[in-house]
Amino acid sequence: MDPCCEPGDSSRYEAIFDTEFAESVARDYRRRGLPRLERRILAFADHVGVQDASVLEIGGGVGELQLELLERGAAHSVNLELSGEYERIAQRLLSEHGLERRATRHVGLDLAEHPDVVAPADLVVLNRVVCCYPHAVRLLTAAADRATRALVFTHPPRTPFTRVRTGVKNALRRRSGQSFRGYVHRPDLMVEAVRACGFEVPLRSRGFRWWLVGAIRPA
Repeated sequence: MDPCCEPGDSSRYEAIFDTEFAESVARDYRRRGLPRLERRILAFADHVGVQDASVLEIGGGVGELQLELLERGAAHSVNLELSGEYERIAQRLLSEHGLERRATRHVGLDLAEHPDVVAPADLVVLNRVVCCYPHAVRLLTAAADRATRALVFTHPPRTPFTRVRTGVKNALRRRSGQSFRGYVHRPDLMVEAVRACGFEVPLRSRGFRWWLVGAIRPA
Protein backbone atom coordinates (compact mmCIF):
# COMPACT_ATOMS: atom_id res chain seq x y z
CA MET A 1 0.00 0.00 0.00
CA ASP A 2 1.17 3.52 -0.75
CA PRO A 3 2.70 5.01 2.42
CA CYS A 4 0.43 8.04 1.97
CA CYS A 5 -2.49 5.81 2.80
CA GLU A 6 -1.12 4.45 6.07
CA PRO A 7 -3.42 5.74 8.84
CA GLY A 8 -1.02 5.47 11.77
CA ASP A 9 1.04 8.65 11.37
CA SER A 10 -0.90 11.42 13.11
CA SER A 11 1.22 14.15 11.54
CA ARG A 12 -0.62 13.77 8.22
CA TYR A 13 -3.87 14.62 10.01
CA GLU A 14 -2.38 17.45 12.04
CA ALA A 15 -1.18 19.13 8.85
CA ILE A 16 -4.82 19.49 7.76
CA PHE A 17 -6.73 19.56 11.04
CA ASP A 18 -4.44 22.04 12.75
CA THR A 19 -4.93 24.56 15.54
CA GLU A 20 -6.24 27.20 13.16
CA PHE A 21 -8.88 24.78 11.85
CA ALA A 22 -9.83 23.77 15.40
CA GLU A 23 -10.18 27.40 16.46
CA SER A 24 -12.47 28.12 13.51
CA VAL A 25 -14.73 25.17 14.36
CA ALA A 26 -14.96 26.25 18.00
CA ARG A 27 -15.62 29.86 17.01
CA ASP A 28 -18.45 28.85 14.68
CA TYR A 29 -19.96 26.63 17.36
CA ARG A 30 -19.92 29.41 19.94
CA ARG A 31 -21.59 31.82 17.52
CA ARG A 32 -24.12 29.60 15.75
CA GLY A 33 -24.33 26.27 17.53
CA LEU A 34 -24.24 23.00 15.64
CA PRO A 35 -24.51 22.90 11.84
CA ARG A 36 -27.45 21.15 10.22
CA LEU A 37 -25.70 17.81 9.72
CA GLU A 38 -24.75 17.58 13.38
CA ARG A 39 -28.31 18.50 14.39
CA ARG A 40 -29.53 15.53 12.36
CA ILE A 41 -27.14 13.30 14.28
CA LEU A 42 -28.58 14.67 17.52
CA ALA A 43 -32.09 13.89 16.31
CA PHE A 44 -31.08 10.28 15.69
CA ALA A 45 -29.44 10.13 19.11
CA ASP A 46 -32.63 11.45 20.71
CA HIS A 47 -34.55 8.74 18.89
CA VAL A 48 -32.40 5.90 20.23
CA GLY A 49 -32.11 7.48 23.68
CA VAL A 50 -29.48 9.80 25.13
CA GLN A 51 -30.37 9.91 28.83
CA ASP A 52 -27.63 8.22 30.90
CA ALA A 53 -26.03 6.82 27.74
CA SER A 54 -22.32 6.39 27.19
CA VAL A 55 -20.97 7.96 23.99
CA LEU A 56 -17.89 7.11 21.95
CA GLU A 57 -17.00 9.48 19.14
CA ILE A 58 -14.30 8.64 16.63
CA GLY A 59 -12.58 11.75 15.30
CA GLY A 60 -14.77 14.16 17.24
CA GLY A 61 -12.53 17.18 16.73
CA VAL A 62 -13.11 19.88 19.33
CA GLY A 63 -16.00 17.83 20.73
CA GLU A 64 -18.94 20.10 20.04
CA LEU A 65 -21.26 17.17 19.29
CA GLN A 66 -20.24 15.47 22.53
CA LEU A 67 -21.00 18.67 24.45
CA GLU A 68 -24.54 18.68 23.09
CA LEU A 69 -25.04 15.00 23.89
CA LEU A 70 -23.76 15.46 27.44
CA GLU A 71 -26.03 18.45 27.95
CA ARG A 72 -28.95 16.34 26.72
CA GLY A 73 -28.28 13.82 29.47
CA ALA A 74 -25.57 11.45 28.25
CA ALA A 75 -23.59 10.12 31.20
CA HIS A 76 -20.09 10.21 29.73
CA SER A 77 -18.29 10.68 26.44
CA VAL A 78 -15.02 9.33 25.07
CA ASN A 79 -13.29 10.86 22.07
CA LEU A 80 -10.61 9.16 19.95
CA GLU A 81 -8.65 11.60 17.81
CA LEU A 82 -5.64 11.21 15.53
CA SER A 83 -4.84 14.94 15.45
CA GLY A 84 -3.53 16.39 18.68
CA GLU A 85 -4.14 19.94 17.44
CA TYR A 86 -7.73 19.88 18.73
CA GLU A 87 -6.93 19.19 22.36
CA ARG A 88 -6.29 22.64 23.82
CA ILE A 89 -9.44 24.06 22.23
CA ALA A 90 -11.50 20.99 23.16
CA GLN A 91 -10.47 21.23 26.81
CA ARG A 92 -11.37 24.91 26.80
CA LEU A 93 -14.86 24.15 25.48
CA LEU A 94 -15.37 21.44 28.10
CA SER A 95 -14.35 23.90 30.79
CA GLU A 96 -16.70 26.57 29.46
CA HIS A 97 -19.58 24.10 29.71
CA GLY A 98 -18.50 22.64 33.06
CA LEU A 99 -18.28 19.13 31.63
CA GLU A 100 -14.62 18.22 32.15
CA ARG A 101 -15.41 15.35 34.54
CA ARG A 102 -17.84 13.70 32.15
CA ALA A 103 -15.57 13.60 29.10
CA THR A 104 -12.42 11.65 28.28
CA ARG A 105 -10.20 12.37 25.30
CA HIS A 106 -7.47 10.20 23.77
CA VAL A 107 -5.02 11.25 21.05
CA GLY A 108 -3.21 8.93 18.66
CA LEU A 109 -5.41 5.87 19.18
CA ASP A 110 -6.51 4.26 15.92
CA LEU A 111 -9.64 2.20 16.56
CA ALA A 112 -9.34 0.25 13.31
CA GLU A 113 -5.83 -0.87 14.23
CA HIS A 114 -6.60 -1.49 17.91
CA PRO A 115 -10.33 -2.30 18.25
CA ASP A 116 -10.13 -3.09 21.98
CA VAL A 117 -8.46 0.20 22.92
CA VAL A 118 -11.68 1.56 24.47
CA ALA A 119 -14.66 0.10 26.28
CA PRO A 120 -17.98 -0.38 24.46
CA ALA A 121 -20.46 2.50 24.48
CA ASP A 122 -24.21 2.79 24.01
CA LEU A 123 -23.81 5.18 21.08
CA VAL A 124 -20.86 5.37 18.69
CA VAL A 125 -20.50 8.37 16.36
CA LEU A 126 -18.30 8.87 13.29
CA ASN A 127 -19.09 12.27 11.81
CA ARG A 128 -17.19 13.37 8.68
CA VAL A 129 -14.58 10.74 9.49
CA VAL A 130 -14.69 7.80 7.08
CA CYS A 131 -13.78 10.13 4.20
CA CYS A 132 -10.48 10.84 5.98
CA TYR A 133 -9.58 7.18 6.50
CA PRO A 134 -8.36 4.70 3.87
CA HIS A 135 -9.99 1.58 5.32
CA ALA A 136 -13.63 2.51 5.88
CA VAL A 137 -14.95 -1.04 6.27
CA ARG A 138 -12.29 -1.91 8.84
CA LEU A 139 -12.98 1.29 10.78
CA LEU A 140 -16.75 0.84 10.74
CA THR A 141 -16.46 -2.81 11.74
CA ALA A 142 -14.34 -1.84 14.74
CA ALA A 143 -16.76 0.97 15.62
CA ALA A 144 -19.79 -1.30 15.33
CA ASP A 145 -18.11 -3.82 17.61
CA ARG A 146 -17.89 -1.09 20.28
CA ALA A 147 -21.54 0.00 19.91
CA THR A 148 -23.98 -1.72 22.25
CA ARG A 149 -27.10 0.21 21.21
CA ALA A 150 -26.60 2.39 18.12
CA LEU A 151 -24.08 3.63 15.57
CA VAL A 152 -24.32 6.74 13.40
CA PHE A 153 -21.91 7.89 10.71
CA THR A 154 -21.79 10.38 7.87
CA HIS A 155 -20.01 10.26 4.54
CA PRO A 156 -19.89 12.16 1.25
CA PRO A 157 -21.99 10.74 -1.60
CA ARG A 158 -20.06 8.73 -4.17
CA THR A 159 -20.93 10.82 -7.22
CA PRO A 160 -18.82 11.85 -10.22
CA PHE A 161 -18.60 15.34 -8.75
CA THR A 162 -17.32 14.25 -5.32
CA ARG A 163 -14.88 11.77 -6.84
CA VAL A 164 -13.41 14.37 -9.19
CA ARG A 165 -13.27 17.01 -6.45
CA THR A 166 -11.54 14.62 -4.06
CA GLY A 167 -9.11 13.52 -6.76
CA VAL A 168 -8.17 17.11 -7.55
CA LYS A 169 -7.67 17.94 -3.87
CA ASN A 170 -5.51 14.86 -3.41
CA ALA A 171 -3.40 15.79 -6.43
CA LEU A 172 -2.85 19.28 -5.04
CA ARG A 173 -1.89 17.85 -1.66
CA ARG A 174 0.55 15.48 -3.31
CA ARG A 175 2.17 18.33 -5.22
CA SER A 176 2.50 20.40 -2.06
CA GLY A 177 4.10 17.53 -0.16
CA GLN A 178 1.16 16.77 2.12
CA SER A 179 0.58 13.10 2.91
CA PHE A 180 -3.08 13.39 3.92
CA ARG A 181 -5.60 11.98 1.42
CA GLY A 182 -9.37 12.15 1.22
CA TYR A 183 -11.55 9.19 0.21
CA VAL A 184 -14.97 8.63 -1.32
CA HIS A 185 -15.85 5.12 -0.21
CA ARG A 186 -18.69 3.01 -1.59
CA PRO A 187 -21.81 3.60 0.53
CA ASP A 188 -23.18 0.10 -0.02
CA LEU A 189 -20.01 -1.54 1.30
CA MET A 190 -20.03 0.66 4.40
CA VAL A 191 -23.66 -0.08 5.19
CA GLU A 192 -23.17 -3.80 4.62
CA ALA A 193 -20.19 -3.76 6.98
CA VAL A 194 -22.43 -2.38 9.72
CA ARG A 195 -25.21 -4.86 8.96
CA ALA A 196 -22.70 -7.71 9.08
CA CYS A 197 -22.04 -6.73 12.71
CA GLY A 198 -25.67 -7.41 13.60
CA PHE A 199 -27.19 -3.96 13.14
CA GLU A 200 -30.39 -2.87 11.49
CA VAL A 201 -30.11 0.30 9.40
CA PRO A 202 -33.41 2.21 9.62
CA LEU A 203 -31.96 5.58 8.65
CA ARG A 204 -30.20 6.50 5.41
CA SER A 205 -30.58 10.23 4.86
CA ARG A 206 -29.14 11.79 1.70
CA GLY A 207 -28.00 15.37 1.29
CA PHE A 208 -26.03 17.12 -1.43
CA ARG A 209 -22.72 17.11 0.46
CA TRP A 210 -23.25 14.52 3.19
CA TRP A 211 -25.21 11.33 3.70
CA LEU A 212 -26.16 10.10 7.15
CA VAL A 213 -26.53 6.48 8.23
CA GLY A 214 -28.16 5.50 11.52
CA ALA A 215 -27.94 1.90 12.72
CA ILE A 216 -29.55 0.18 15.71
CA ARG A 217 -28.59 -3.09 17.37
CA PRO A 218 -31.76 -5.19 17.83
CA ALA A 219 -32.69 -5.93 21.43
